[in-house]
Amino acid sequence: MAAHLLGASPMSTTTPPDSPANNAEAPPSTSDIDARLAGLDVSNAGSARRHFFARLADTASVLEIGPLANPSVRGPHVKYFDVMPTDELRKKAVSHDLDPNNCPEIHYYSREADLSIVPDRFEAVVSSHSIEHQPDLVGHLNKVAALLDVGGCYWIAAPDKRYCLDHFKRLSGIVDVLDAHVRGARVHSAATLISHSALSTHNDTARHWKGDHGEPAYNADVNRLLHGINALLFSDGAYVDSHAWQFTPETFQEIVELLSAIGYSVFKPVKIYPTAHNSNEFYAVLQKVREKPLNPLADLPPNFDPVLYLEANPDVARAGVNPIAHYRSFGAREGRRLRPD
Repeated sequence: MAAHLLGASPMSTTTPPDSPANNAEAPPSTSDIDARLAGLDVSNAGSARRHFFARLADTASVLEIGPLANPSVRGPHVKYFDVMPTDELRKKAVSHDLDPNNCPEIHYYSREADLSIVPDRFEAVVSSHSIEHQPDLVGHLNKVAALLDVGGCYWIAAPDKRYCLDHFKRLSGIVDVLDAHVRGARVHSAATLISHSALSTHNDTARHWKGDHGEPAYNADVNRLLHGINALLFSDGAYVDSHAWQFTPETFQEIVELLSAIGYSVFKPVKIYPTAHNSNEFYAVLQKVREKPLNPLADLPPNFDPVLYLEANPDVARAGVNPIAHYRSFGAREGRRLRPD
């Protein structure tokens, strides 16, 4: 039976007359992507992933983010981005008991996972179980969008929190996503790291579908509440990996639609598929509908933090000037520091 497509009916929203959504240019046609997805059935957990990414086989150019030793898409039309070069990726694969020969050649890498170093544009960008790791989801979406022409698509496989180790973590919402973006999050918050350490459970998908969710890790070891705190305290500001976002297909669609409605993202969902029975992931296709986001923070550096900017520039703080307005009007051209030394 063909899968029901959650993306087929956009949710109803009330938009103020002066909202960015009412001032956006007309969206590109979805006829090409609709034709590419026509007849796609991802209702079988055993074949869903293969069928989903197979629809990219004849795409002119694809960038895949974070392939490790299991690329979702292969072929001469595909390039790969990671946080480490090919030789290091193969060593990592060995350390995870994976076949290093399955690691593709990495064309671009950034230790900070900075997609802005990629000089090319693509017809499609792909990520599998990557989006939930991004400290700033809005920033990530905007960097992906910069690699696409208008009409290009972001193809995503993401975990459904109900059927994986994230089961006991609370669902992420639009407020969480906007908060991380306004803060200019580059690393995970204390709440994220504590949640990941203390609330994670088993990762056996079949058990979750049977209703056996185990229990949060801190029930068995109360010190798991401290592990996340210690990870942050001893990180010295460096990135500590964690799941930052917990989605279901429905909540992911809502977040993407709301970000588009307020102008914080140039993506709109084309199709978001429900999670197949006995699977722990869902699939989404987002289309770039305009060239740049309309949000008021889009022109700020990705690591801009208003509080840290004031700490780095006490004269601005003493003057009681809005840090965002000051940076735009004076700070950028004066070469002001974004953060204290």
